Amino acid sequence: MLNNLRETLRPALEKIGRGFASTGLSPNFWTSVGLAFALISAVVYGLGIEFGLVIGGILLLVSGFFDMVDGQVARVTGKTSVKGSYLDSMFDKIAEVAIFLGILIGGYAEPYLVLLAITLSLLVSYARAKSDAINVKLQGVGIGERAERLLVIAIIGIIGYIEPAVVIVVIIAGITLIQRMIVTTKNIRE
Repeated sequence: MLNNLRETLRPALEKIGRGFASTGLSPNFWTSVGLAFALISAVVYGLGIEFGLVIGGILLLVSGFFDMVDGQVARVTGKTSVKGSYLDSMFDKIAEVAIFLGILIGGYAEPYLVLLAITLSLLVSYARAKSDAINVKLQGVGIGERAERLLVIAIIGIIGYIEPAVVIVVIIAGITLIQRMIVTTKNIRE
């Protein structure tokens, strides 16, 4: 869903991209910064400290911001690459699993819910990767892409309801997986 807003926000996103590109730092650097903030967020969740949900949520939002910055820097500088795309995708999955692991270790949600959230989130990503491999494009397909799932965790977690946030992630990831499977099967050319 949020991917569908990118066209509307393109001028603002390009301005942000140009600003970060002016530092001379590579898109892969910004990808690494996003991963670092996600890992720190995961550690904060895992420690279960006072205000951990607020601190972890804010760090997760910062991570999401840098996840957007890297792609914008790549586009405005013309430095898009297969390597950068690969690193971005892998770091996204590492970050997402780390966040859920932190929530699990911190004891913020029932283990079976966290396991289900991780599993469905990875299946949503796998569905897109597999579909891309057979030339069916799924960007923007589904109500619960990675950005939406992590926003749910960050924002609802900040207000103190992390377990319901995990439940919402399970639901939207499950729906997205089904949506992607339907779109892919309808578009397979035999």
